Amino acid sequence: MAHDHDHGMTNRRRLSVAIAIVALFLVVELVGALLAGSLALLADAGHMFSDLLGLVIALVALGIAARPATDRQTFGYQRAEVFGALANGVILLGVAVYVAIEGVQRLFEPSEVLGVPMLIVAAAGLLANIAVMLVLRGGAKQSIGMRGAYLEVLGDLFGSVAAIVAGVVILATGFAQADAIASLVIAALIIPRAISLLRDVFHVLSQAVPANLDVAEIREHLLGATGVIDVHDVHVWAITSGAPVFSAHVVVSKHLFETGGTGRLLDELGACMAGHFDVEHSTFQLEPEEHAAHEDVLHK
Repeated sequence: MAHDHDHGMTNRRRLSVAIAIVALFLVVELVGALLAGSLALLADAGHMFSDLLGLVIALVALGIAARPATDRQTFGYQRAEVFGALANGVILLGVAVYVAIEGVQRLFEPSEVLGVPMLIVAAAGLLANIAVMLVLRGGAKQSIGMRGAYLEVLGDLFGSVAAIVAGVVILATGFAQADAIASLVIAALIIPRAISLLRDVFHVLSQAVPANLDVAEIREHLLGATGVIDVHDVHVWAITSGAPVFSAHVVVSKHLFETGGTGRLLDELGACMAGHFDVEHSTFQLEPEEHAAHEDVLHK
């Protein structure tokens, strides 16, 4: 738990630094978009605003998730991080749809775009995104909320690159539609990341088995313990990313109950789940053979 607390504190510091950087460059990009008349810059600023909102949501969610468990919230508030990632995914999709609609309109009705200020602001935005990504990278593999924030900034980085390319094309050729094309590229980059994040959120909220765990493999390991006859009613899910939970009914030999070896078996099974599968929270219901014989047939 202390390890998780340290990670939470570190991630909150990362998010605070990232919020400060993004907020500063959001103002710069908005001003630049208005001066240059660039939809690509405006799209990138909109994406950066979604980054800022997403980072704030992730920071708040991490704070809520750190609250201790209670009698009403027996697993604590860790799911707050998942709901924060859900909000980020929805925001990303909303920004992508808006940018795509505006980009299509600009393709057919191009407006004047000033290439130099567009190029300067897009380059500054790229540097800001690189800085934020370096800040967030360490926490992206530990937390679904941090991953959501990281993916938003990654998409924004590609958006800045697209805006830079569009600025170069406009300066070199005067092709104003390059701005609209860049905005559509930005939208196309945002959508798959949003869908990927929302898919991960659905996976957690639907209590599906975490991708790195296999029920058949877990059952095989548990059956290898001395005295274990059968393992059924197996459930594996995650409270949030990196926090898997496991429960199972374990049928054990009559001899094990008679000799008082159940305590040793519980220790062995718990150590197996923690050591082989990195599952710290495991619950086992030990059953004698005669009890298992009249268990509900739906228990598997």
